[in-house]
Amino acid sequence: MTSRSTTTRVRAAASTLAAVLLLGGLPAAAVAAPGGDPPPEAGRTASGTGGAGPTAAGQVDAPAPEIPWGPCDGAGLEAFDCASVEVPTDYDRPHGRTTTIALTRLPATDPGARVGSLFTNFGGPGGPGVETLHLLGGSLVAPDVLARYDVVGFDPRAVGTSDPATCFRDAERENAFFADLPAFPVTGREEARFLGQMAVLGASCSVFSADRISSSSTANVARDMDLLRQSVGDEKLTYLGYSYGTVLGATYAALFPDRVGAMVLDGTMDVEAWSGVGSKELLGARIGQAAGATETFGEFARLCAEAGPASCALASLGDPAEVVEATYAALQARPVSVPMPDGSTVEIGYDDTVALVFSYLYEPVAWGDLDLTLAQLAVLSGAVEPPPAARQPRALGAAPSLGELLRRAGYAEDYASIGGSLASLCVDTTTPGRPWQYPAKVDALDAQYPHFGRLRGWVGVQCEFVAAHDEDAFTGPWDQTTQTPVLVIGTRFDPATPYGFTQPYADRWPDARVLTVEGWGHTILGKSACADEAVARYLVDGEATDGATCAQDVVPFETPTVPLGEVTTLPVS
Repeated sequence: MTSRSTTTRVRAAASTLAAVLLLGGLPAAAVAAPGGDPPPEAGRTASGTGGAGPTAAGQVDAPAPEIPWGPCDGAGLEAFDCASVEVPTDYDRPHGRTTTIALTRLPATDPGARVGSLFTNFGGPGGPGVETLHLLGGSLVAPDVLARYDVVGFDPRAVGTSDPATCFRDAERENAFFADLPAFPVTGREEARFLGQMAVLGASCSVFSADRISSSSTANVARDMDLLRQSVGDEKLTYLGYSYGTVLGATYAALFPDRVGAMVLDGTMDVEAWSGVGSKELLGARIGQAAGATETFGEFARLCAEAGPASCALASLGDPAEVVEATYAALQARPVSVPMPDGSTVEIGYDDTVALVFSYLYEPVAWGDLDLTLAQLAVLSGAVEPPPAARQPRALGAAPSLGELLRRAGYAEDYASIGGSLASLCVDTTTPGRPWQYPAKVDALDAQYPHFGRLRGWVGVQCEFVAAHDEDAFTGPWDQTTQTPVLVIGTRFDPATPYGFTQPYADRWPDARVLTVEGWGHTILGKSACADEAVARYLVDGEATDGATCAQDVVPFETPTVPLGEVTTLPVS
């Protein structure tokens, strides 16, 4: 029989991929921001200019909280400190209700050389900063950066352990809701049902968390970060942001241009397209992920074909791109049942497979598993015949089972609530406002970018039904005024934040130094020792060369693969 719990996890994971932006990455010539001052006294205030609100202030006066650092709960976290603080729910009412922000820090390894704190955001929206920093630990940045900075991660408001926005009474009910939800709809009947389900989800999120969602704009997260900056004693912010974290970085700099000390911005988004003021286009079309995924998948297919059957199983079945197309067509006609290692089975269809491919494109070190997964699905679906044994140098029968590959991809794990992902997304961005127009618009996007257009076109449709608005959200102008040099990084073939966004993002800053990573995947996390060294040189010595390039450490199909579910546990080079 099919395991309902396993099916729930697979469907929910795929649906979440389709619904929201994925976690980015699982970043001068000014010298690093000064720090090391005593913690600010209680009552110290913050102010700024350039944002929305009754007084057009980026942030009204608000007390910077004292941070009660203490040990973290959990095994293996002895090197970290943890705390939670209260910040104003609404910065227009700084002494009114508060919301909880959870944070953690990895103290500088050389206290005598410490210059301040390095704040981090790993993407999303909805990505947990505390858990991710605990996972990456000291492998996040080079040793000389760890020596000079306390590395600080925090769960943005409404996310993780920071008074999270939830859409159901508990996780069990959320799992049940997503159990039968496709990664994306294909037929007209599926589209109508999907829109109805999104209306239910939006209404449920509004009932349970409208108050938290309506105060969770990226602008308010930036204001929170400015309070935390003061609380750790830094005169200016030193910041490392990935993917959506580049939106947070741009928002902070727009609100507080005189408080930017150093910023590393990796996997940049088109901030104008993100906010989408005046646009009636789909958010999923504006952010360019369909185009980025299509281009990156083209690289996967090309490299597989060049590697040949000895290193890429798909190449033993025919032209890799054609085999995958045939597999998609076969799965559209009939999903397949896949035995899982625990004895249950799970149904995998066309929508699940496209979502799985998209997630794999983030991490080229795991492309070997993507190859084996697609090759086994191609055979199992009947899209192709298995090659003769003599043509199977990497015999599919000797490879991990398809069920084991799905588990290695993380599809058999629990998932976080979608509420935290929707919080900033729904109050930051403009959506068309006419849900019934989505099917036709998604069809048009899919015609331009087959498969990935349909997957990513539905991004943000839930927001059409979420009854929450944050009047303090920042939606531009996005041209920056800070004179601090920033380091902007782009990967040549990035499925989530296309490389074409890199230079236009950099052009919004008076002094941006662009580093190009010649490789594949989303952000530099764990992918390039050269890029890690460039980040360290910028943060420690304030040096960055505009137009510099770096190679990646791993070329797909030339080195052993790593399970996708384990990629973020690897040491970062």
